[in-house]
Amino acid sequence: MHEILNKFKEIQEKEYEFTIKKKIEILLLLIVCSGIFGFIYEMLFYRIDLGYFVKRGTTYGPWIPIYGFGGLFIVLIAYRFRKKPLLVFLLSFLISGILEFSTGYLLFHISNLRLWDYNTEIWNWGNIGGYVCFRSVMFFGLSGLLLIYVFIPIVKIIANKINKTLFSLISIIPAILFLTDMIISNLLK
Repeated sequence: MHEILNKFKEIQEKEYEFTIKKKIEILLLLIVCSGIFGFIYEMLFYRIDLGYFVKRGTTYGPWIPIYGFGGLFIVLIAYRFRKKPLLVFLLSFLISGILEFSTGYLLFHISNLRLWDYNTEIWNWGNIGGYVCFRSVMFFGLSGLLLIYVFIPIVKIIANKINKTLFSLISIIPAILFLTDMIISNLLK
């Protein structure tokens, strides 16, 4: 087990030289995967909370945009501190909490739209106006660690090993679908 952890640490710390185009493709893939991760998390959480599955999110696809953009913000802000896991956790916690609170607050007060309400959920300690709660930002802080220390290293390895055109397709096509879904979902509602 110790050997596996050492090998993983070595892989995680390895730096790759990527072009700006490749870095953008990695970020596009990150947004889509974070959105899908959020969709799966919410499906499972509401299965526990309500006792049955509920399709979450405002899009048609299996992704939730706020998770995608939250993942992007976490990487853009916290990645440079990856040698300090506690700081990465705290930044992920704060970034996600601020994003969730401000998005929920603005959606409600500008559009009278309430996409989530922690007032009605289980495990909602530290609830602030139903927009954010301690459980959610704690989960997002832990997810930020997963993003920085597992997802990014794996994607960097894949981006370095596979054909450039294939990686571009794997990154750009889902990102286009994600963006198109966001646009269509908002136009039709």
